Amino acid sequence: MTRDEIFAKVRSTLVDALSVDDDQVTPNARLKADLGAESIDFLDIVFRLEKQFGVQIPREELFPESIFQGDATYVSNGMVTPAGLQALEKQMPYADLSEFKKDPRLDKVEDLFTVDLITRYLETKLAKN
Repeated sequence: MTRDEIFAKVRSTLVDALSVDDDQVTPNARLKADLGAESIDFLDIVFRLEKQFGVQIPREELFPESIFQGDATYVSNGMVTPAGLQALEKQMPYADLSEFKKDPRLDKVEDLFTVDLITRYLETKLAKN
């Protein structure tokens, strides 16, 4: 499956899950800030992607949250620490962290979750199957 084919299916899934217009779902669209996704939507998105692509997406693999929950090793004064960045890179090898590393504020982590991130994740996942 090509990247464009994966993106098309991801777009369709997000349009249905988030009740947004097709043209809003661009590669750079952020799930929360641009498409209005809420926490509960992430579970629905994972479920729909599993059905759409015929893959299992383990809890927290696509949308990890636990890595930053109160661990001073990973977050200090509202900033993701170097150890936190390493953990994020390890847990999310499909994520492009280049911009985030320039300003690793914890409140910006949610901006990492874009349509392109989902597409890259699925591309990696499907290549393993």
